[in-house]
Amino acid sequence: MIIIPAIDLFQGKAVRLFQGDYTNITVYDDNPVNTAMKFKAQGAEWLHIVDLEGAKSGIPVNIETVMRIHDVTGLKCEAGGGIRNMAAVERYINSGIDRVILGTSAATQEGFAQEAVRNFGDKIAVGVDIRNGNVAVKGWLEDSGVDALSFCSRMQNDGVKTIISTDISRDGAMKGTNRELYRTLSSTLSINIIASGGVSSLDDVKALADLGLYGAIIGKAYYTGTVKISDAIEALKK
Repeated sequence: MIIIPAIDLFQGKAVRLFQGDYTNITVYDDNPVNTAMKFKAQGAEWLHIVDLEGAKSGIPVNIETVMRIHDVTGLKCEAGGGIRNMAAVERYINSGIDRVILGTSAATQEGFAQEAVRNFGDKIAVGVDIRNGNVAVKGWLEDSGVDALSFCSRMQNDGVKTIISTDISRDGAMKGTNRELYRTLSSTLSINIIASGGVSSLDDVKALADLGLYGAIIGKAYYTGTVKISDAIEALKK
């Protein structure tokens, strides 16, 4: 399993929201490149980058910052937030981003994810953000009414190789990850599953690895000093 530290961008800064609440925002670094370089120094090979303004508005806003992080660090990057049309997908991939995350567009535009996979293969991932069993969209602000498990199965059938699943109720809450959710997903699906939201201890990391997941995203646990990226990576070697 790979450890993927997260950087959420708002107004060009590295921030964190609490459970997707845009009124509950904490700024951690005015220059997110510095944060990314710290992740690299601790052994990270991948970064998970979300354009929060893009997710809310439907148009990528922080793409220049995303690309600066990618280019300066040389790390592999997966990026999402506001990628609602094929032009936005192409812009990121043509700029060198390693994996593009579709969220709202995959849940609300029939066939969009399938077309993206047809064009770009495993450079496409789908973010499945779950609240009360349904897929949340538009920066977690709306309930799509789509059952999350059924949606994941549909994405697999459409050829998507990687999903990034977030239990919104656990995100930023430091209450541990939803192991039952990931146990269900891993037993139901045969594609790469990345766990996001609530990873707050090395025990969480080890439990997710035991479930056979492809990756785990670490956000607030790092920023609050609870989990070091280097410790999480080392724990997986033991």
